[in-house]
Amino acid sequence: MRHELDYIFRPRSVAVIGASTRKGTIGRETLHNIFMAEYTGKVFPVNPKASVIHSIKAYSTILDVPDAVDLAIIIVPKASVPEVARQCGQKGVRGLVVITAGFSEVGGAGKVLEDELISVIREYGMRMVGPNCFGIVNTDPKVALNATFGKTYPKRGNIGFITQSGAMGEAIMSQAKELDIGFSIVASIGNKADISSNDMLSYLKDDPDTDVILMYLENFGNPRNFTQIVRELSRTKQVVAVKSGRTKLGAKAASSHTGALAGLDVGVDAIFEQTGVMRVETVEELFDVAAALSNQPVPKGNRVAIITNAGGPGILATDALINNGMEMPALAASTIKELRKFLSADASYSNPLDLVAGAAGPEFNKALKAMVKDKRYDTIIPIVVPPVTIDQEDVSRNIWEAIKDTDKTILSCFMGAGHGSPATEYLRKRGVPVYIFPEAAAKTLATIDGYQKWLKKPKGKYRNFKVDTDRVKQILHDSFDGPDGAVVGEAAIEILHCYGIPAARYKRVSSEKDALMVAREIGLPVVMKIASPTILHKTEMGGVMVDLRSDKEVRSAFKELQKRVGKLKKGQTFSVDIQQMVSGAVETVIGMTTDPSFGPLIMFGLGGIYVEVMKDVAFRINPLTDVSARDMIRSLRSYPLLTGFRGALPVDLKIIEETLLRLSQLVKDFDCFSEIDINPFIVSPDRSSCKAVDARFIVKGCPY
Repeated sequence: MRHELDYIFRPRSVAVIGASTRKGTIGRETLHNIFMAEYTGKVFPVNPKASVIHSIKAYSTILDVPDAVDLAIIIVPKASVPEVARQCGQKGVRGLVVITAGFSEVGGAGKVLEDELISVIREYGMRMVGPNCFGIVNTDPKVALNATFGKTYPKRGNIGFITQSGAMGEAIMSQAKELDIGFSIVASIGNKADISSNDMLSYLKDDPDTDVILMYLENFGNPRNFTQIVRELSRTKQVVAVKSGRTKLGAKAASSHTGALAGLDVGVDAIFEQTGVMRVETVEELFDVAAALSNQPVPKGNRVAIITNAGGPGILATDALINNGMEMPALAASTIKELRKFLSADASYSNPLDLVAGAAGPEFNKALKAMVKDKRYDTIIPIVVPPVTIDQEDVSRNIWEAIKDTDKTILSCFMGAGHGSPATEYLRKRGVPVYIFPEAAAKTLATIDGYQKWLKKPKGKYRNFKVDTDRVKQILHDSFDGPDGAVVGEAAIEILHCYGIPAARYKRVSSEKDALMVAREIGLPVVMKIASPTILHKTEMGGVMVDLRSDKEVRSAFKELQKRVGKLKKGQTFSVDIQQMVSGAVETVIGMTTDPSFGPLIMFGLGGIYVEVMKDVAFRINPLTDVSARDMIRSLRSYPLLTGFRGALPVDLKIIEETLLRLSQLVKDFDCFSEIDINPFIVSPDRSSCKAVDARFIVKGCPY
């Protein structure tokens, strides 16, 4: 066998341990499904209390089976599973599917039992799907294996499906069959005690029968491995995922702007964006995208044409497409000329093209043939609202006749026809996805468009700058008596300098006299800030005095800040930071926060005091490539402010990109940083004026 998972998904023989004679039990239904799918290998029921099950000989234990066994399906009480697995190992079984539940998903004793099971698996070099799973399916006629206890055997297709939820697996297979969507391999991986979604992705990557992969995820096992696997996989196969668990309840308050902006889900979005995975919000959207990808080519671009026999749906579709970032170019002159030969004067001759209510099959046929020739469009969507006066099936036949030879993407919409109507089934069986509402087609196209844009991007390069890591270690050593804390003020600015990140000059003083001297040394105007690691956001308590232009203003600001701080505890000294004044440009924020699953996330966004109000930020998983850094900048809603808005000059985007890459290197070199804020990082058209004004490093477990 060419792959170790072939013993599970392409076995030459299967033993069902826990097969039952009682209808309705999992052991009985799983065995029944194997027979009903007409599995091509040998089947051995195992049950110590029955000699015959389903009209074939049963065995007391796996050790009594006379032939070699590739795969064992285990459906026995949870306490017996480790011993049964050990017997499988002794027999030489190479693959297990453990359907039995009651392991780590229930915690406590279940986790201990699962650890024991894993130990047995490793001892005998077996691979295992589960426990607590729904089973597996391979629809290849050479295998025809349905080792599940569900009621549905899916249609043969080119989609691989990975699910962590057994219930979702059954529901999705059932609905897919109704929508005429077929699967190649289905894997319900349950607790992922051995075989994970990453293992399945690696396996399906080389499966010639799988072109599209659908995933239902509840959590990630090893996100870094996922990134490496799926980034390569997405270049040749499309991956679409539903990830549950988007909300965060009772989360601990973050101690930085970056941390506060990083909700539970930003890491998932970042990893999908960086690897070309198409994320959908619902299972319904999963079907919508799957129907398009499994039957139609990925569009070459985002240009869409609509042909309809009703104005309202055409407008709805147009709004949905434009709002989802698609384009709808006007008709070419040659296309209009062709349309005038057969359409009435009442037709719109625009995009969307309204054929008017009387249009039937022939009108759709001729209009589509004209549109297919128009090079302005990558995708065409015929939208049909079937009045009683037209034959819906005739419309479907004419649509198919017009588009069957095109290499453009075709999605159709039949409003009011219903999923099971003969007209919609006619198109589905010929590979044309049918949507009940135009908004679903628009959202599907937008999702796929994001993927085709990712495909066109270069892979990007990692950069290594000449930096002073020894000095950063010394700063960290000098900053802490214990392992944790914060680096702020002059020390924080010096860390930035060590990594070549431009920052405004900074110095800490403890007297009015020194404040005046340093202000003159730096050069007026200056900014004065209260120096205290415990004050996270100085602006909120009036701890920042800006644009101090004279000796008098410097003295006055020092006294005012001293007054605002109030009486200090014994041993404390009042001090302020004097800094070069940087103004007249755009304030941005650059930072890092640590996600418990994904590790460091780099952030870029609109900065200053409005950062948590506007929340116009982008996150990417570290380390960054130059392409990732560029994408972060361009993904902001406020990106036009950086490129020149209403006559303003564009800022230096290269310095932002370089700063993100330098911060990425700093985070990679020092894993003791849990959060970083560089806010604001001021950018302008003049590179020499682009500087960090303030920075804060939260350190956990400092080793220096």
